[in-house]
Amino acid sequence: MTRLSLAQRQQQIQQIVVTAAEMRQVEARIFAAGMPVAALMEKVAIAIAQRIAELYPAPMRVGVLVGSGHNGGDGLVVARELHFRGYPVSIYCPSTQLKELTGYHANYCQSLGIPFVDQVAVLQDCDLLVDALFGIGLDRELSTDLVAIINRVNTWMKPVVSIDLPSGLHTDTGQALGSAIQATHTLCLGLWKQGLLQDQALKFVGKAELIDFDVPLADVWAVVGESPKVRRITLDSAIAHLPLQRSATAHKYTMGHLLVVCGSRQYAGAAILAGLGARASGVGMLSIAVPESIKPILTAQIPEALIVGCSETESGAIAHIPINDLEPYNAIACGPGLTSDAGSVVQRIVASDRPLLLDADGLNYLASVDPVTTLQPRSAATILTPHWGEFKRLFPDLAENPTCRITTTQQAATQTGAIVLLKGARTIISDSHTTWINSASTPALARGGSGDVFTGLLGGLLAQHSASDTQHPAPDTSSSPLTSLVQSATWWHAQAGILAAQERSELGVDAYTLTQYLSQIWQTL
Repeated sequence: MTRLSLAQRQQQIQQIVVTAAEMRQVEARIFAAGMPVAALMEKVAIAIAQRIAELYPAPMRVGVLVGSGHNGGDGLVVARELHFRGYPVSIYCPSTQLKELTGYHANYCQSLGIPFVDQVAVLQDCDLLVDALFGIGLDRELSTDLVAIINRVNTWMKPVVSIDLPSGLHTDTGQALGSAIQATHTLCLGLWKQGLLQDQALKFVGKAELIDFDVPLADVWAVVGESPKVRRITLDSAIAHLPLQRSATAHKYTMGHLLVVCGSRQYAGAAILAGLGARASGVGMLSIAVPESIKPILTAQIPEALIVGCSETESGAIAHIPINDLEPYNAIACGPGLTSDAGSVVQRIVASDRPLLLDADGLNYLASVDPVTTLQPRSAATILTPHWGEFKRLFPDLAENPTCRITTTQQAATQTGAIVLLKGARTIISDSHTTWINSASTPALARGGSGDVFTGLLGGLLAQHSASDTQHPAPDTSSSPLTSLVQSATWWHAQAGILAAQERSELGVDAYTLTQYLSQIWQTL
């Protein structure tokens, strides 16, 4: 086993995402190796108390909600440490039956004179709440009494720091089991929990960060493997593949030739935005196939691109692409603004042997046929980029009961043989082996056209990747170079939105503005 530096270890830890069962297995190995449960609780809780003190300096009145298990024990140690730091602390514990170690800490807190209150309402006067009711593994609906307690706390609109995950959330799916604490901060312990990185959890999680308590990577790898199946996109994982390398003798054809099939008279803007996204990718050659009537608009907006004017349907959609041979193109991106009238064009593109990215109306065509039988015969890579509405049309059986979008996306990728990117506040990318989750994004991207920009950006990177004689594989072998490139593009697009929102506000980031920030990301790095 290769010995990692401290920085390398931190990079690995920040990427790994686990389920409740996997986290329990990791902890069991740690305890079996000789780490006392009590010692680990002390280590973890002291780190939590330190972080709380940094986020909310004294003096602040702190209320701690304590459960019966070891998460409650963590909360009691935090209460003790904050008490020693001069915070006025009050504790509310709705359970009378505590685990043995948690009971010891409760007794010690009482001996220190830290008040235990009988009613949660007493904590309303506190300036800060610490949520230590439930830890990992909650998989049943909360009792009526606990739902009432949590709902009451949520009405106070107080800052809340949740330990490991907000109480009431399912560790794996991120769904609220009756109700859940709406935290301001969530301090995730040891390894990232899968539920924290799903869209349905976001209203409860607040700002999430990892408290690393030095989990041995050997124990983690023994449970999830040295190449974990579910990972979180980080700066390090994203820029490991970007920007794509250029040799000193590079020329426009060695840097990839992308064909974007897009646009209609009704949606000319979609073609422009996709073209501008492709421009930002650095692709060597860009061809854009659009209806003949909007060709002048594209030529004016993207003069360096080769604009292919196509015959049109009566509605202004592409009827036929006047390109006999698609071989010269390293990749094809198809879909933005096509409308459903361009189905025969999409059919021809899907039948080609070119690496392919399908979005928007490209996906709508695919939903009108059988996606599985249509895509499985393809000899080249296929990438699908649906939002949830498109995903439901493509895979209605999978989307019928989507308790976990991570699992659902994985199933779609396995069935089709494609890389499936499910857009959302937390975008999920999956092939048949690896899943990446983008945990950093912004509501500023919830604007029409931002997806068209992404199609062009990813299409340009796909063309460069396909044209390159030198592949740039991921640091590990389970995530294919192409899937790694998709997660890099997802990160790039999201970071451009974040940067634009910081400078222009969330309301100031239209899709055209977004294209201007794609190149600025590398200046900030």
